[in-house]
Amino acid sequence: MDAVIDELLGTPYKYGGTTTKGFDCSGFTAYVFAKFGIELPHSSSAMAEKGEKIAKEDLREGDLVFFNTSGNGISHVGIYVGDGKFAHASTSKGVVITALSDKYYAKRYVTARRILGDSAYEKIAVEQPAVQEQAEKAAGAAEGTEA
Repeated sequence: MDAVIDELLGTPYKYGGTTTKGFDCSGFTAYVFAKFGIELPHSSSAMAEKGEKIAKEDLREGDLVFFNTSGNGISHVGIYVGDGKFAHASTSKGVVITALSDKYYAKRYVTARRILGDSAYEKIAVEQPAVQEQAEKAAGAAEGTEA
């Protein structure tokens, strides 16, 4: 999942956006999960009804984190990426990674939901970096033999 998110960092914010030309928060989240065959609604409040409720201290990579940024209930979503941080489409900065402890978001945190079951989590959030590292090592080895 990290590799997909990393490719999208810096993508501009676009209200209603669901493509690499521009994302809103739920469009970004749905796009990332769609890359792994998981369909999510294009609405942060609707996403907050999916999966299993998770305590903040039990977050793991791939969990969705929700915020009340409008004053009217859940209005923002991001994907927890580990180390107390989440990836999201910010209205002012586009797709970024932000600390959950960030003053703005810490005050507005509402809940978290686990969309990925254990087997999907192992495939998507845990095994993928190892596969990517192997591919990079293979590419490096191939480059080394050409010289």
